[in-house]
Amino acid sequence: MAEVRVGRVAAVEPETAFAERPRLVEGVRAYGLIVAMWLRSTMAYRASFVMTTVGNFVSTAFDFITIMLMFAHVDVLGGFTLPEVALLYGTSATAFGLADLALGSMDRLGRRVRDGTLDTLLVRPVPVLAQVAADRFALRRLGRITQGLLVLGYALLTLDIDWSPLKVVMLPMMVLSGAAIFGAVFVVGAAFQFYAQDASEVQNAFTYGGTTMLQYPPTVFAKDLVRGVTFVVPLAFVSWLPALYVLGRDYPLDLPRWVAFLPPVVAAGCWVLAGLVWRVGLRSYRSTGS
Repeated sequence: MAEVRVGRVAAVEPETAFAERPRLVEGVRAYGLIVAMWLRSTMAYRASFVMTTVGNFVSTAFDFITIMLMFAHVDVLGGFTLPEVALLYGTSATAFGLADLALGSMDRLGRRVRDGTLDTLLVRPVPVLAQVAADRFALRRLGRITQGLLVLGYALLTLDIDWSPLKVVMLPMMVLSGAAIFGAVFVVGAAFQFYAQDASEVQNAFTYGGTTMLQYPPTVFAKDLVRGVTFVVPLAFVSWLPALYVLGRDYPLDLPRWVAFLPPVVAAGCWVLAGLVWRVGLRSYRSTGS
């Protein structure tokens, strides 16, 4: 460990001290400290927090209200009943809500690249990804998660599912793995902004647009689109594949049933790819010089 003598006191250089810790551990620690700072800031105005959380809950609830209005005119949608669609909706909305809570601030990266404020993050001895992800952590996003869990609870209470130990384990697995897959998409989308600089809407097309698509049965979409979200951008592993296993239904692409257990593997692969893409994007960054 390098030391700098200041008078008679030996001071440890901050960069050296941070470098001795594993990069991942330091990133998680920094993320937690930044999140804690924003939580304290949020709780300083509790009435505002409650109102924004309720507003987030209500605004996201309109998505499911739209589905309910559809079923007011039809009995099935793409061969699926309302409780079955509610299962798809609840799992995908909860998974996305968790990812949005943890990494939803990633879409602000393009703004930082354009105005040069990303430079302030680069000079700190903390991983840039952790700083960008935790920036302006918005606890109000709990409203989306709560709404998704309520719809999921409704689906589980109304569906007549032939439960088995594998199906019981499948539910938390698909939510957590789905959140990890969405999180990787957030990171890849943010890395793309190093080049495009104003591509938050492109990122949103795969995140917000992706979760909206997963709330509906795969049978209502063209098979080419279903193939795309299965083999290219693997959003189908967030809810479609495992949820159809729980419901005892076949997947439109006639895939074997065991692929429903692959979401953790797919999530791990997505994060490996996201990490590589992020490193490439960060190395390509050129300061504005401001």
